[in-house]
Amino acid sequence: MSEKPVKKTSLKVTGMHCAACAANVESALKKLEGVDSASVSIASEDAQVRFDPEKISLGDIESAIKKSGYGVSLAEQKIKIGGMHCAVCAGSVKAALEKVDGVMSADVNLVDNSAVISYIPGDTDKREFKTAVESAGFQYMGTEEDFSSEKETEEFEKEQKNKLVRIVLGLGTAAVLIAIMYSGLSAFISVNLLMFIISTPVLIYLAYPIFSAAFISLRNKTLSMDVMYALGIGTAYIASVFGTFEIVLTSDFMFYETAVMLTAFLTLGRYLEANAKGRTNDAVKKLLNLKPAKALVKKDGEYVEIPAEDLMEGAEILVKPGSRVPVDGTVLSGEAYVDESMITGEPVPVLKKQGDTVTGGTLLTGGSVAFTATKVGKDTVLSQIISLVEETQRTKPPVQRIADVAVAWFIPAILLIAIVASSVWYFVLGSTTLFALTVFISIIVVACPCALGLATPTAVTVGIGRGAELGILIRNGEALEISEKLKTIVFDKTGTLTRGKPEVTDITSFGMEENEMIGLAAAAESFSEHPIAKAILDYAKEKEIAVPEGENFRSETGGGVEVTAGGKNVTAGTRDFVSNSGAVIDEKTEETLAAYESAGKTTVTVAADGKIIGVLAISDVLKDSAGKAVSEIKAMDLSVSMITGDNAITALSVAKEAGIDDVHANVLPGEKAAQVKKIREESGMTAFVGDGINDAPALAEADVGIAVGSGTDIALESADIVLMKSDLRDVAAAIQLSRKVMGRIKLNLFWAFAYNTALIPVAAGVLYPFYGIIFRPEYAGAAMVLSSVTVISLSLMLKGYRPPAVAER
Repeated sequence: MSEKPVKKTSLKVTGMHCAACAANVESALKKLEGVDSASVSIASEDAQVRFDPEKISLGDIESAIKKSGYGVSLAEQKIKIGGMHCAVCAGSVKAALEKVDGVMSADVNLVDNSAVISYIPGDTDKREFKTAVESAGFQYMGTEEDFSSEKETEEFEKEQKNKLVRIVLGLGTAAVLIAIMYSGLSAFISVNLLMFIISTPVLIYLAYPIFSAAFISLRNKTLSMDVMYALGIGTAYIASVFGTFEIVLTSDFMFYETAVMLTAFLTLGRYLEANAKGRTNDAVKKLLNLKPAKALVKKDGEYVEIPAEDLMEGAEILVKPGSRVPVDGTVLSGEAYVDESMITGEPVPVLKKQGDTVTGGTLLTGGSVAFTATKVGKDTVLSQIISLVEETQRTKPPVQRIADVAVAWFIPAILLIAIVASSVWYFVLGSTTLFALTVFISIIVVACPCALGLATPTAVTVGIGRGAELGILIRNGEALEISEKLKTIVFDKTGTLTRGKPEVTDITSFGMEENEMIGLAAAAESFSEHPIAKAILDYAKEKEIAVPEGENFRSETGGGVEVTAGGKNVTAGTRDFVSNSGAVIDEKTEETLAAYESAGKTTVTVAADGKIIGVLAISDVLKDSAGKAVSEIKAMDLSVSMITGDNAITALSVAKEAGIDDVHANVLPGEKAAQVKKIREESGMTAFVGDGINDAPALAEADVGIAVGSGTDIALESADIVLMKSDLRDVAAAIQLSRKVMGRIKLNLFWAFAYNTALIPVAAGVLYPFYGIIFRPEYAGAAMVLSSVTVISLSLMLKGYRPPAVAER
């Protein structure tokens, strides 16, 4: 009697703080069916588990720990894989990797030929990943760190050159075989024997990769497309050999040129497919190319050149005109205009001076700066963006499930159709063996799940990359599909629709020149730290208005300030404060105050020597792009709402200016998420647009959270979609891009399904009784190539897509 299989694992548990935490985790694990024993230590923060792998998986154990309110610390490794051609290949690699002890999950990307493996540190290593990949019949190319972009390019070009040689040899040989067939040569040797002699060595060379992959697939009990191709090519060749030597079959069974041409077409398809797939990730390659290889670092009073990857935080770095900033930092000295377009999508260079931040990858178009490195390596904004884009490109929108289900059943279904169709023709309809065999081979060759497998990932890869080029970072594939179904867009007000800081918007002076009045008001406010005071001082500075020195400062919290300036006793603040200081609020001043306040603006009344000299209106100004963004969103048949903690008067004023009708005012910060939930329940799928920092609960509550940033200070983890610049028209652009990508995915899936739906029946001979049309195997091979190339080409067209909201700028 064999012993029950038992595995042991050690999981690093996060979030435990006391012995009770460890006891909770241990109790949860012991309740699982299949767990023999579990011991959790608070000291080492790990869980030692013995379990039966036939009853429970590592994923189930991890899930139980998470349900208990704790986390599991896993390592992640990205590896490069060679030899994958279709979704079945990717599935085989995934299955092989997930069988490795300690591996929790493996996410295989067919587009960039990689796999990201989540595993328990210590339970497995790279050697076991290599063994798993190779046992599945594919090439282990190394880890992402080992496999540089230069090496990847070199290997890619080498492989493509090899395929090209095979294609040329195959098509050339097929042409020779066709010429021999129709030449009637038979003086010294039979035509069939001559074709056998010519085709055999060529076919062995051409088809070796296909048959080798097919053999490994069968050994692993997997039906891959290589098995199908090998079956089609092998059937054509063996039938020809039998016909040549008249073993069972007659000399009519000549498929030598078909077998060679099929192999050449299959190789051509993979050549074109690899070229096209390589172009789908151009956006990430462009971002990677933004990282300079060298940097000028100050050492012992002089700037010396070192590799950029060796930079450390705190290093002083010099960047000259025309060079790229190597890492993130803060400017110490100098001034320069910096092109941040590849990071933010903003085409106009930005002036950077002392105290400003600079971002790695941006380009100095004029001037030079010295700066201190604040973030290096994987912590830089550019590295985070690249990582985010790559991670998103690996995710699958829910629509991909349709293709996944289809691919899982595809090959067995096609094999069954081929057997049934050829049998019906031969046994029921009385066709010749030659005809039935032709039908069998054609069905096997024409059917291909590659187009189905590539339909979604190629569109997602190109679309996400295009978004990154435009400063629109879509963080997961699900956000793409949900964005297409949105009904309502909810905006936060402060810092999202508005600029987020008070500004002077209106000025009325009484009996004094306007600039003089503003100068006196600024003199009074120069002693205050209040945001209203700062707004007045900033306005005076911007307009270059002289501000006299003040003295004898007095302030009243919530009221205003009083100071002696320019030989006058100046008071500035609320009407009550100014009135109590001895100034008379006349009817004209009252009308002015009422007009500004009815528009939701904060007013500052200014008096000098007991006489009212002016009124300033201050408010958080609407962003220039807000109105245009709302109009663009409404034009897409979406409803627009606004949530704010401000009073109703201010909220309605801002909403009216922006063109928003549905306003929710006096909403406390903690109540925003509940308000978003209520809007979603009433209106349907909802997106919340916030600043990405203070609005985290509302962003999480919405179906799609959209964080509007301002260049590089955005929190990348805060939302489903991150807009790298503060132009609100990018909200509409993000939705338009999502709709476009989803539309392209659906179009790809349509053509992939339509291709198979239309051509498999033709290959089965349904047109033969009516029109005498039979789909020869070599034509089937060409059609198979066309299907994958069509899908990838449709996806590549997204590279030039410019959302209407962006195109208008």
